[in-house]
Amino acid sequence: MQFDYDLFVIGGGSGGVRAARVAAGDAGAKVALAEEDRYGGTCVIRGCVPKKLMVFASEFSGMAADAEAYGWDIQLGAFSWDAFKDKLNAELDRLEGVYRRLLAGSGVQTFDARAKVVDAHTVELSTGERKTAKHILLAMGGRPVKVDVPGAELAITSNDIFHLSEMPKNILILGGGYIACEFAGILNGLGVDVTQYYRGAQILRGFDDEARGLVAEEMIQRGVKLHLGTNVESMERTSDGRIRVVATNGDETVFDQVMFATGRAPNTDDMGLEQAGVKLGRGGQVIVDDYSQTAVPSIYAVGDVTDRVNLTPVAIREGMAFVETVFKGNPTKPDHELIPTAIFTQPEMGTVGMSEEEAREKGPIEVYATSFKPMQSAFAGRTDRVLMKLVVCADTRRILGCHIVAPGAGEMIQLAGIAVKMGATKEDFDRTVAVHPTMSEEIVTMKTPVRRA
Repeated sequence: MQFDYDLFVIGGGSGGVRAARVAAGDAGAKVALAEEDRYGGTCVIRGCVPKKLMVFASEFSGMAADAEAYGWDIQLGAFSWDAFKDKLNAELDRLEGVYRRLLAGSGVQTFDARAKVVDAHTVELSTGERKTAKHILLAMGGRPVKVDVPGAELAITSNDIFHLSEMPKNILILGGGYIACEFAGILNGLGVDVTQYYRGAQILRGFDDEARGLVAEEMIQRGVKLHLGTNVESMERTSDGRIRVVATNGDETVFDQVMFATGRAPNTDDMGLEQAGVKLGRGGQVIVDDYSQTAVPSIYAVGDVTDRVNLTPVAIREGMAFVETVFKGNPTKPDHELIPTAIFTQPEMGTVGMSEEEAREKGPIEVYATSFKPMQSAFAGRTDRVLMKLVVCADTRRILGCHIVAPGAGEMIQLAGIAVKMGATKEDFDRTVAVHPTMSEEIVTMKTPVRRA
């Protein structure tokens, strides 16, 4: 059978764009890509990039206070949301243009349209056109979802936060995952009165208990009103346009804005997938094998739509592995083991490998940890604390987990992640000379375990 394309990619985010570019540019395949919204996907347009720029913006208020403590005569003016937002939008426009040029430069034909799957080799565009391809790659990503409570339609999500016409004076953030906690820190730093509700016993479920506990303490110290074991019962619009929230603990509070950061769902609705034979999980995620292949041999899926490890660099790796497998004759499984991760809370958290709790279930461990006031903030009179922690296998001496809570933890964990991925032992860390004076030197100077399990 003659196909229009060797590959048709649905979704113009990081995973889909990388797969399309490499298949066309390196493997010489005839490739098309359809994107119904903006090129760059969640990360570039409504996720990590704009969020990290907002993190930078939010940190300057604290920097100014520190500067005074160090002898600088600095008077901090007011933050202008309008000025920041204009520059942010210009930067996102620039990055989207980069993505479009990269695709065009690789010879990928693009369609600014929604695409649905018709069968194993056919997609239908919202323009009414149908295109055929030997292979179809699903890379539609995910979207934020709201909890089902009365008045939920009044809340915004992380998608909307970058488009607010003005900064609210106060906001309720619902959720305890990394998105909720990151935006709590961002908005608090920008001068917004932030309240955060989370139904669980502690934020950042799934991460190391000691590390997430310190993040929670520091968030509270910095002014976030964190209420654990608390959920929203109902919301309604007040006569002055604000939102009255009734909490499960009986509290009634009025907020300018409410933001739900209560999870994400794969973008598989109304895509024709199950009719075409693609199997979906209970959460709507595309079920794939180790090579990202679906139940339909000609259809593959990468990125958040598979709900494996929902991180941009992972989607890119999955896209590359797909091209190696399908177009280069080199069957390649994407590696999901020991992925370093940064959470841009304030303070930041960096982690790679197992939490202490997870490692305990696998066998005997030793835990090396230290928490202290870093030199820079101690001199400025702040009470901030940081954490450096290693979880070590008692038998093999391998580092099973490394957890850092500190300014710049994301930068540190990238480098620590190399050592952990290589199988470094505690003795390898001990043999490494410390870089002094730094916070990270503690990672190689901890000699005595604080506990064994």
